[in-house]
Amino acid sequence: MSQQEPPAPASADTPVPEAEEGYALSPEEVYAVEEAVEAQDRDAVRRKLLELYPADQAALLEALSHADRAAAVQALGPDIHPETLTHLDSAVREEVIELLGPDLLARALSQLDSDDAVLVFADLDDEAQSRILARLPQAYRRLLVEGATFEEGTAGRLMQREVVAIPSAWTVGETIDFMRSAENLPDDFYDLYVVNPKHRPMGMVPLSRVLRARRPQKIVEIIDVERMKPVTVTTDQADVANLFRRYGLVSAPVVDDAGRLVGVITVDDVVDVIDEEAEDDLLKLGGVTETDLYRDVLETTRARLPWLAVNLLTAILASVVIGFFEDALAAVVALAVLMPIVASMGGNAGTQTLTIAVRGLAMKDLTAANAKRIVGKELIVGLVNGLVFAVVMGGIAWLWFERPEIGLIIGAAMVINLVAAALSGIVIPLTLERLKVDPAVASSVFLTTVTDVVGFFAFLGLATLFLL
Repeated sequence: MSQQEPPAPASADTPVPEAEEGYALSPEEVYAVEEAVEAQDRDAVRRKLLELYPADQAALLEALSHADRAAAVQALGPDIHPETLTHLDSAVREEVIELLGPDLLARALSQLDSDDAVLVFADLDDEAQSRILARLPQAYRRLLVEGATFEEGTAGRLMQREVVAIPSAWTVGETIDFMRSAENLPDDFYDLYVVNPKHRPMGMVPLSRVLRARRPQKIVEIIDVERMKPVTVTTDQADVANLFRRYGLVSAPVVDDAGRLVGVITVDDVVDVIDEEAEDDLLKLGGVTETDLYRDVLETTRARLPWLAVNLLTAILASVVIGFFEDALAAVVALAVLMPIVASMGGNAGTQTLTIAVRGLAMKDLTAANAKRIVGKELIVGLVNGLVFAVVMGGIAWLWFERPEIGLIIGAAMVINLVAAALSGIVIPLTLERLKVDPAVASSVFLTTVTDVVGFFAFLGLATLFLL
């Protein structure tokens, strides 16, 4: 695997870069490339893109229209930075890969670290993968194929195969000499892993500790066993992220079923996982499976239809409940005016609890051990909020319609629905988690149904009982 050239050493005259506001790509940079594309100035397009870091290069390509993006990629050609591919949205990456062609893509993959190369390679269809593999060396071909066989979202797919493994019999001096002479080390690494003759990790050694130790000292004498937290190739990436967060890890070894060291996960990979998991939970709560900013209208519409259909069914259920109280609505028009307020307040209160619960389950902060205490707390919060808004809304309804009984009815319904919303917001995700169903996917639909049905039933039922 090729190594990137180190930057030139800094001198006293080297300018210190200024901090950028938000470190985001400026609109001016996008406009400049668009103008260069419109002027058909390929050299200017290429020059402006090459001035950017890979992440910014990817952001700029995403900001361009389909036609301008094609012109920009063609202008870059073989000079496109390989890491740019890893930062692109999957839909845009498909376009860029098609524009590059198999030869340039194979060249780019061979320059990436194995985890990044597998990320790009695994998204290709079988035919494209075959074309790429035919253009790569045998050893690297095997590495990509093995990496792609691991299930997506696991440590095996996430890990980097380039790992610094040191035999337990070596000294510090031998270790340092090896790192100076070896040509296939990772571009960046932080920890060394000491392995026994069966290639099973015995402990880790931070690079800083190696540099401070004396050359004759045995490497096993300075290893840290407790801070080494191995994960298996099948460990879920969310569990890996929680492991890094809990123990403040910089890297973690990955082992196979036999316990042999096969790779390493570093903190920069985990940052991406944390972002991905948070985004995934947020999208699922909204009934969307993936970001679709760059997908066409048909794909976006098809992806959003299923949960909208489920929401339609739950809305029909709420309407059926309303239909049971047609006489009350016809007799007291004020009920139709106030009814949406009860359901809306319950929905918002339930969403607050639901968001906390889903995130707590994802981060392993909400468990069976503390679930009972959390449920009790949310019930009290729901009750207090219900009483506060019962007084506020009850007074408003009393003054609005000059009927104290309507104020009392909406106040009581408000308390009932906010308590039900708080309970549902915590119990629904806990129940789905117990049933092995992703709570981020289905919780919001069930919650909306509960708050609408309970809110309408409580308000209209009390009105029927006391007003008719």
